[in-house]
Amino acid sequence: MTQGRAGTVRLVNGPLVEVQGLPDASMLEVVALGPLAVHAEVVGIAGGRVTLQAYEYTGGLRPGDTAVATGDQLSGLLGPGLLGQVFDGLLRPLSVAPLWLTPDRSGAVEDHTTARRWTFVPTASAGELVVAGDVLGTVPGAGSVEHRVLVPWGVRGELVWLAPEGETGALDVVARIGDGAVVRLSERWPVRRPRPFQERLTDVVPLHTGQRVLDLLYPVARGAAAAVPGGFGTGKTLLLQQIAKWSDADVIVYVGCGERGNEMAEVLDELTRLPDPRTGGRLIDRTIIIANTSNMPMMARETSIHSGITAAEFYRDMGYDVVVIADSTSRWAEALREFANRNGDLPAEEGYPADLASELAAFYERAGRVRTLGGRVASTTVVGAVSPPGGDLSEPVTTGTQRFVRSWWVLDRDLAYSRHYPAVSWRGSFARDLAAVGQWHAVHGNEGWTERRARAAALLAEADRLGELAEVIGTGSLPGPERMVLLGGRLLRDGVLQQSALSANDGFCSAEKGAALLDLVLEVVDACRRLVDRGVAATTIEEMDLTRVVRAREEIGPQDAAGVADRCRSVLRELEELT
Repeated sequence: MTQGRAGTVRLVNGPLVEVQGLPDASMLEVVALGPLAVHAEVVGIAGGRVTLQAYEYTGGLRPGDTAVATGDQLSGLLGPGLLGQVFDGLLRPLSVAPLWLTPDRSGAVEDHTTARRWTFVPTASAGELVVAGDVLGTVPGAGSVEHRVLVPWGVRGELVWLAPEGETGALDVVARIGDGAVVRLSERWPVRRPRPFQERLTDVVPLHTGQRVLDLLYPVARGAAAAVPGGFGTGKTLLLQQIAKWSDADVIVYVGCGERGNEMAEVLDELTRLPDPRTGGRLIDRTIIIANTSNMPMMARETSIHSGITAAEFYRDMGYDVVVIADSTSRWAEALREFANRNGDLPAEEGYPADLASELAAFYERAGRVRTLGGRVASTTVVGAVSPPGGDLSEPVTTGTQRFVRSWWVLDRDLAYSRHYPAVSWRGSFARDLAAVGQWHAVHGNEGWTERRARAAALLAEADRLGELAEVIGTGSLPGPERMVLLGGRLLRDGVLQQSALSANDGFCSAEKGAALLDLVLEVVDACRRLVDRGVAATTIEEMDLTRVVRAREEIGPQDAAGVADRCRSVLRELEELT
């Protein structure tokens, strides 16, 4: 940052600071406040008064202190060293922070980040014509995915000079292009500005999460946005952790936005210990963790999700599929509400600022499957948790989020309390890309995906309807075909949709095994209906031991679809013996 104009602090009200004497200040400009150089951002300009939101603790800051405008927007340093590390909401590394994660304003953290040396391996040649997005070289050892050094946006021309292979600092120049443009190993990018690309692609490719209830019933496409609303104790964080562990993305960005510190410690511990099935290394080596816990400055929480998606777009531009997990966006919205109230803005519903919907839209619209400046197809998928107070899904953050996401995974309190996990409700959840995902599966050899999914959804809905009736008149009073629907609903819930995150065998499920498990249940239900039509008593079928259907998910390996098919044939033979 380059220091420039100076003003004077006029008012300090928590994270809200008013400054006078900065007539040339611009919106979103970073200002350093007081002797500790507390970082703050311009959010309002009225006459000679400039309103700032501070991203650090403002204790000790007082009227009369100096306010120095830097001329820069809040930016993150993007380069090798992001993967496998933990950062605060301003994208500063926490690995060298003090015990209580107090931001170090002395510059030691910045010095530590830029002091590390990396090996630069050139892949281009001097004299070539290069444009934005072209690969100039790679950096080995910067994570489990190849780190590519690209020509920055807005730069094109002849590659005049390229650094030879060897050790390079994070801010060292590695290339000179055209009439003086320089390319450094790392670059700064304003976190609130989306990184450019050639075009947004409209074709749909599903993201496999490894969680059957999502992949089979409510899929999410690469580059789409999804949200997980649910009350306290319904398993939001656990489901997001499962997606982080098992989704088939190249890079994971996990943003802990206002969550408890022990949850972030658990995430870090598990990702560090868990082997990566894609690379054979550690899962943490392709993960970026942004930890802005509930005891950290409130307005840094507001910035954390922007920092997270900026880091994701950085790897997207290299050609990777990235998943951003934000836990939780409700805490982010609460930070917006608190600052708006301190600023005296006119409150809207439940005290949230009137521009809450536009802020949500601006965040989720940064998701997308795109063709990058370098011509590579890559994606940024956003999955955000929503924590409505008291589980009230009609509150503003929940209803606003629902408008802008493509997949909506509602967590049901009753399912969670009955220990059915993931507690994704088949009553309130939806996926807007079902038709497109079905077409993708059909093109790739799975023609029955749409029909199988529709049958499962219909079976669940009918079983719920009959279950309410059975509570009134008793299951034994229902006709045989309806009792088979209730039986099928139980088998589908317990044998397919339920999945143990703590199981080494069932924590992840391949797409092939998931389809085979669903086929197992549907074929067993069809067989039971045929037996009833032939005159076999419903009680006889209900008394038969069908736990082998339910146990298949746990007893058969996560990739073993053939084993599930064998189990299906065995169970069907046993059912035929009833005739």
